[in-house]
Amino acid sequence: MPTFSLTPKGPFALSAALRFLADFTPAAYPPEDDGVLRLAFPADDGLHVVGCAVRQPGDAGDVRVEWSSDGAGPAAVRAQVARVLSLDVDGSGFPAVGRADSRVGRLQSEFPGLRPVCFYSPYEAAAWTVIGNRLRMTRAAAVKDGLARTYGEALTVAGRERHAFPLPAVLRALDSVPGVSAVKTERLHALAEAALDGRLDAAALRALPPEDALARLRELPGIGPFSAELILIRGAGHPDVFPRAEHRLHAAMAEAYGRAETPDALAPVAAGWRPYRSWVSLLFRAGAG
Repeated sequence: MPTFSLTPKGPFALSAALRFLADFTPAAYPPEDDGVLRLAFPADDGLHVVGCAVRQPGDAGDVRVEWSSDGAGPAAVRAQVARVLSLDVDGSGFPAVGRADSRVGRLQSEFPGLRPVCFYSPYEAAAWTVIGNRLRMTRAAAVKDGLARTYGEALTVAGRERHAFPLPAVLRALDSVPGVSAVKTERLHALAEAALDGRLDAAALRALPPEDALARLRELPGIGPFSAELILIRGAGHPDVFPRAEHRLHAAMAEAYGRAETPDALAPVAAGWRPYRSWVSLLFRAGAG
């Protein structure tokens, strides 16, 4: 099986990523007992499926990835895995944010080595936002997992079975999507089409000014301000966006800093986290439980 290594710049612990995923309902990720992160996902090209086993002995040094695919190229797989684990970002300056802001520093100490673990693609993040709209998170996660098990490809990754989310062309071709309404099915079809024609390309979204990327995402059916931010931050892996539509984050920040619970009051605080505003926002949400 081919392999490659990713060298983290700045703090990174794979065990922190595993703990995060085990508690992150949308991932439906089972706890692992051997320290291996097993991934199965549609490649960024929307045409192929990838399976990866990710290891980092001792939570230090290089991250080693064994992978297989039915057609995705090694450079593309490497870039996508790096983005999913936020290893495509130079995090060497992240500890300095905690030294400058003691509240951030405490969170960094509480969650050592934790970086955002992203959805596999903006396409999958967008599909999650549509599926999850007005559904309990556990129910939405079950619907998403059911789609993967029924219509996605099953891969054996480091000796265990994993199911990838359906490829865009497969999702687009479904007459109905189990567990969601007809309106949501239409929106999922539109998102699959957007993925196939490049409107959900992670690199293209990150290359835009965040406000332009968010405006472009809000043009998609069923994507409002909260969903657009989730797609850009947790789908495309943008490291430096302050979420203005995430009330849970605002509540945690307001309590920590004694500010009003509004984006305008909290944005100046978040400005001090640059260029890692997305990362620190994740720590505040993790700290809020």
